[in-house]
Amino acid sequence: MKLLRNVLVLFLVIYLMPALASAGYWYIKDRPHSWREASWKSAGILPAAKDTTQATIHIFSAATGGMKGAVASHAWIVTKEANAASYNRYDKVGWGTPVRKNGYAPDAYWYSNTPRVVVSVSGGEAARLIPKIEKAIADYPYATPGAYRIWPGPNSNTFVAHVLRSVPELGVVLPPDAVGRDYLPEGKLFALDSDGKDVHATLYGLLGVSAGLRSGLELHIMGLVAGVDLMRPAIKIPAIGRIGI
Repeated sequence: MKLLRNVLVLFLVIYLMPALASAGYWYIKDRPHSWREASWKSAGILPAAKDTTQATIHIFSAATGGMKGAVASHAWIVTKEANAASYNRYDKVGWGTPVRKNGYAPDAYWYSNTPRVVVSVSGGEAARLIPKIEKAIADYPYATPGAYRIWPGPNSNTFVAHVLRSVPELGVVLPPDAVGRDYLPEGKLFALDSDGKDVHATLYGLLGVSAGLRSGLELHIMGLVAGVDLMRPAIKIPAIGRIGI
């Protein structure tokens, strides 16, 4: 009984309290109450495609809409070939054909929330990785109508996390508030990144663990992520995100 009580206290402190604190802040925050009221225009983060000749890759993440935004974010992928006149943006959404290409401006606000850059790659390395990203997108198994579930997945973050695991040279994992990122495609319970540097075990995105050079050490409970990152020193707090370097 003492062990069970200690586990419950740890769950309350590590997972539930940050989520409740974030929900309280989100509730009083001035924010749009529907997608019609929200801004979806460019946030002005990226230069015009014609102003940069290099190939580029960007992974973006932004808080999502409604009360979900208190604990969850939405991620997407942006690529541009060398000398291309435009960017290509890839999202997974919950309506129609799930995987969308250029449905929004590459650096658009998401439900009026400013995107944050998860990673950017440019030059020759980006040119080398773009075909691998496009292959991972083409191989994503949940790209047909109806193949979306907001929780525990497969959702927008499941899609981007699949690409990051397939192209580990990008060198990152999605932030802790990317709920759905730990749902492994095709119901797998275990996955090893192609370069062997990260390992993931999960019970359908509900309970799991990730460990490795990119993930650090993470424990996932009901889509909420807590952990530590030693390579880029930080702690990962559910609903809050990374705190550190």
